[in-house]
Amino acid sequence: MDELNRLTTDEFKRSEKTPVIAVLENIRSAYNVGSVFRTADAFLLEGIYLTGYTAQPPHKEIKKTALGAEESVDWKHFSDATTAIETLKLQGFKVYAVEQVKESLSLENIQFNPNDKIAVVFGNEVSGVEQDTILQCDGCIEIPQLGMKHSLNIATAAGVVLWEIIRNRMKLSNIPKH
Repeated sequence: MDELNRLTTDEFKRSEKTPVIAVLENIRSAYNVGSVFRTADAFLLEGIYLTGYTAQPPHKEIKKTALGAEESVDWKHFSDATTAIETLKLQGFKVYAVEQVKESLSLENIQFNPNDKIAVVFGNEVSGVEQDTILQCDGCIEIPQLGMKHSLNIATAAGVVLWEIIRNRMKLSNIPKH
């Protein structure tokens, strides 16, 4: 791990985080939740907000896919996405749902300021982000898709969207890569 320049759990917890929060709304699969924890760890996100019936640590299936990231990444649970979004907005976050809607912003065209505090809502594997939640958001982000299917697994979608946000921040702020 030393050769890979990886942080210990304590170093990770003390390090300055990227002001990005992933919000998981009513995610059925704890495996998907664990995968998002692992992605959040990889990109040094400020945290994850789990809402509704989304599984919470400690959970066997989260642990299996998170590979310890559930111990390093800060998280909070909210009974519903509305409360989570209200909390985020009070903290100065801009909140975006990842959903295909009429006026969604295509992911490749989005450039956030490196100082922006961004929260991204990922919805249920079948029904997506709830309409009431979308109405609370500052906008929607859509991942361009070229094939016959027009949806991605939530863990895959989170990886794609969060990487694009982090990549743009790195490019705009010259954050050194490990």
